[in-house]
Amino acid sequence: METYTTVIQAKSTGLNLHLKELWRYRDLILLFVKRSFITRYKQTILGPAWAIIQPLLTTVVFTVVFGNIAGLGAQGVPSFVFFFSGTMLWSYFSASLTGTANTFISNRGILGKVYFPRLVMPVSGVLTHLITFGIQFFFFLCFLIYYMIAGENVHPNLFVLMLPLLLLQLAMLGLGVGVIISALTTKYRDLSMLTGFGVSLWMYGTPIAYDMEAMGAFATGGKYHALYMLNPVTSIVNIFRYGFIGIGQIEWLYYGIGWIVTFVLLFIGVLMFNRVERTFMDTI
Repeated sequence: METYTTVIQAKSTGLNLHLKELWRYRDLILLFVKRSFITRYKQTILGPAWAIIQPLLTTVVFTVVFGNIAGLGAQGVPSFVFFFSGTMLWSYFSASLTGTANTFISNRGILGKVYFPRLVMPVSGVLTHLITFGIQFFFFLCFLIYYMIAGENVHPNLFVLMLPLLLLQLAMLGLGVGVIISALTTKYRDLSMLTGFGVSLWMYGTPIAYDMEAMGAFATGGKYHALYMLNPVTSIVNIFRYGFIGIGQIEWLYYGIGWIVTFVLLFIGVLMFNRVERTFMDTI
């Protein structure tokens, strides 16, 4: 009785996500992760140190401008660790989204020569940025321990155990939105020009550079609080800060809604990606 590891078909249903095939190519995913991480810092003097230098500089700017000058930081906690926590999470999400959004364009040379599950590319990109997040998270813990020893108002709690779940949701959300954009940019290149601008707007619609409670309309009980909380990243940032810093509150209703939005976007994105990847070489 003959067995086959690969079956080439003329057509496949849009509901086939090819997850089993993706798992069989896990070695290729790890290879792409290694390649992407090495080439990103190749021929740079500081190398992987840029993974921490960039968010640190951003955090300093946020601390001075939004914390000290505008007074939009969290009251009662060190501004630096407050802004660094948001910057770190947003860096991972935005890098995953923008990297995935450019999947077809940046890898068309490889994708046009050899077959492998096309989802390997965006998945490997998300995992590559996870390494960068790990470097930043290590320094975040160092700052957090320093402030705890110094007697600052920083109180980690058991909700730190939700970190893997929060990262999983960020990865799924970035992957979902990214593959939707990548599927559309094969035909409409204008979207690639607007992606960076859209991500910047999204950041300011998330409590990264300010404390949500310092914004009257967005604060708990505010006029636009419910609309503001429909942003899935908002709940993730709030839970992370609640667990590691001990500020704010967790609104489970909006966190659950955020998971629903994440699953819907990822499902739609994968379906669009699978549909486009069969013919993208004709339009790219």
